[in-house]
Amino acid sequence: METDVLGWPYERHTIDLGTDDEGPVVATLVRRRAETPTGRAVLHVHGFVDYFFQTHMADFFVERGWDFYALDLRKYGRSLLPHQTPNFARSLTDYFPELDEAARIIREDDGHDQLLVAGHSTGGLITSLWAHTRQGRGIIDGLFLNSPFFDFNLPWLIRRPLMSAVLAANGRTPYRKMPVASLGLYGMSLHSDHHGEWNYDLAWKPILGFPVTMGWLEAIRRGQRKLRAGLAIDVPVLVACSTRTFRGRSWHDDVRQSDSVLDVEHIVRWAPRLGHRVTIARFDGGMHDLTLSGKEVRSEVFRELGRWVNGFLPAPGTQERLIPPAPEDQAGIATALEAAEAAVEHVTADEADDKSGTTA
Repeated sequence: METDVLGWPYERHTIDLGTDDEGPVVATLVRRRAETPTGRAVLHVHGFVDYFFQTHMADFFVERGWDFYALDLRKYGRSLLPHQTPNFARSLTDYFPELDEAARIIREDDGHDQLLVAGHSTGGLITSLWAHTRQGRGIIDGLFLNSPFFDFNLPWLIRRPLMSAVLAANGRTPYRKMPVASLGLYGMSLHSDHHGEWNYDLAWKPILGFPVTMGWLEAIRRGQRKLRAGLAIDVPVLVACSTRTFRGRSWHDDVRQSDSVLDVEHIVRWAPRLGHRVTIARFDGGMHDLTLSGKEVRSEVFRELGRWVNGFLPAPGTQERLIPPAPEDQAGIATALEAAEAAVEHVTADEADDKSGTTA
């Protein structure tokens, strides 16, 4: 570990991932330890055109005794090397090695007993697929998905048949750039140079985003199709998103009170396909990255996250609470108790008769 670009107490560790067709590949694991650790840790995974800079999210967890980790995936943020195409991937499984190594470091090297994974947008899609393929191994204990990228925010005709035709025609040119609407409005809603309140590295997270390549588009499409077909994640999942989608093409104040990147109804529609223990929480006025929403909204997001964690991820060693029976079951229990008492009385009466007969 060495001191991170954010300065102390943030540290970072470079994960060597070998080489691909563009050359050497790395990922970067950022860490901030809690002053009073509890053996619990959270791993944050960013979205597309993104990297970890949300230190207030780390504050939330370390104040509760959780060690905080964030992973800048290959070709993103701290891990983007000069010879690489920003954010490029041929398959979302390309990211599994750094997720595996990050989890190993957190559990084995740093000795944590409990791990919550938090994925935003594309990171939410990637971590969902990873959690599904690692089920049954006890690697993670919970999954928090912040506006996960479950479907493209496009009309059905474009996101299904037309996209299939375009990708089929360009299957041999994965680095070819596809003209798409920029993320400019969303970038303007975040950065303090425009309409936002956040300051971050525009080389790693440019206002207009990075070009979308055919290879990345196909990787996302395959991952989304697998998710929509149904996963079997075996840990509790919290899916959070805004209540509104912004569909304008020019600046409006509503950009700062809605999701201007994804269709939130897609998120709600596909969330139940993740597994059997999925909670959905929606936040009025929430932005695409809910933790970067206005102060009141993000405070509500963290409150809800805290309640969910307390309910579904109690600290290791916490005594399990006894759940009282449902009201409709209480009548049945009462009837069973009455029957049991009657049986005991009957047996007692029979025993008394037997004794009196013996005496006679």
